[in-house]
Amino acid sequence: MPRRLNEGLTDNDVTPPELYRSRRDFLRAAALALGGAWATRLAWSSPACEDAAGIALPEPAGETLTAMEHITGYNNYYECSTNKEAVRIIAQALSVSPWEIRIDGEVEKPLTIGIEDLLKRFGSEERIYRLRCVEGWSMVIPWNGFSLCRLLRLVQPTSQAKFVEFVSVHRPGELPGQRGGAFEWPYREGLRIDEAMHPLTFVATGLYGESLPRQNGAPLRIVVPWKYGFKSPKAITHIRLTREQPPTSWNTLAPSEYGFYANVNPDVPHPRWSQRRENRLGELQKRPTQLFNGYAEHVAALYADMDLRRHF
Repeated sequence: MPRRLNEGLTDNDVTPPELYRSRRDFLRAAALALGGAWATRLAWSSPACEDAAGIALPEPAGETLTAMEHITGYNNYYECSTNKEAVRIIAQALSVSPWEIRIDGEVEKPLTIGIEDLLKRFGSEERIYRLRCVEGWSMVIPWNGFSLCRLLRLVQPTSQAKFVEFVSVHRPGELPGQRGGAFEWPYREGLRIDEAMHPLTFVATGLYGESLPRQNGAPLRIVVPWKYGFKSPKAITHIRLTREQPPTSWNTLAPSEYGFYANVNPDVPHPRWSQRRENRLGELQKRPTQLFNGYAEHVAALYADMDLRRHF
């Protein structure tokens, strides 16, 4: 089962990759033999940040992990290319060491920290999350990293902090997609402060027990599993806490198609296609899309007073 890994260790520090994957296959088969004993729900006693390390997401019954070749070979990363298959190659030009993240704005203790120090401070745990793209495809990914709320708690948000803005890397010399295109670079995303502090919101620094590949957002990205994938920005360099809702890249470019909230909702179609079904990579048949991507039990209360059709 997913578990917290102490002192920044991953399975690859103690187990060869081929045995790591073989063990996953064995556990998956055992789960199926037990009649779907792997629950689809998360388990924690309260949504406080202190409980984040206790979140466990066993592999959902009836679902399997998406193969590594799909996860690393099919990527939306417009900084590199609009061609999903080409991203894997083009992204390798991005230098990810050294790398620093600046956190400021409405905080008591602004911080600039290098990725190595970040990993030493917070270590790594594994979370198996569904990823649903607004385009209609999906994956199940075993991420490694830590809850974002642990990092935000370190800088002590003020009472004026209502939103969190994420700014991705801006290096047109290494990322050819940033030399033009429709976006005003760098890529920007944002969350409400309560969304960002929710224990499910994750800073991913790896996947499948290995370092995060460049095409998947190395050296770190944000993962918000109940929202469409464009709300999970890659290669973060700056986190800013703000009083006002920050402008975000897709919402600025096409507000009628890409809302600020972007919660997965089968009842709210994209203007150009339905969201009722999704294509899980590696599967032949489409499957129904779940409200909040299957995490409604844990996040629906965040939006109890909102019209989910209007605030898409």
